[in-house]
Amino acid sequence: MHQPPLSDTDLDRIIGMAWEDRTPFDAIKAQFGVSEQAVIEIMRRGMKPSSFRMWRERVQGRATKHFAKRNFAEGRHKCDRQRAISNNKISKR
Repeated sequence: MHQPPLSDTDLDRIIGMAWEDRTPFDAIKAQFGVSEQAVIEIMRRGMKPSSFRMWRERVQGRATKHFAKRNFAEGRHKCDRQRAISNNKISKR
């Protein structure tokens, strides 16, 4: 299967999503059409070797990176104080 080339913005977003512990590979595949193995290759090419090794060690066998292995119903964590935080009246510069 041939996939179209990805833009630099897409590659950055894939790396960011892959770095997050709670974003499964399946979500990356649904959004960008990139398999888990392709994500690993993107990470290998787009990161320093030491950062890649640290990420790979952290993700290997992690249940949250695979929909089928997840043991929780909700996919995202939402802080119980989120409403109070989002209605913050203090200006952020």
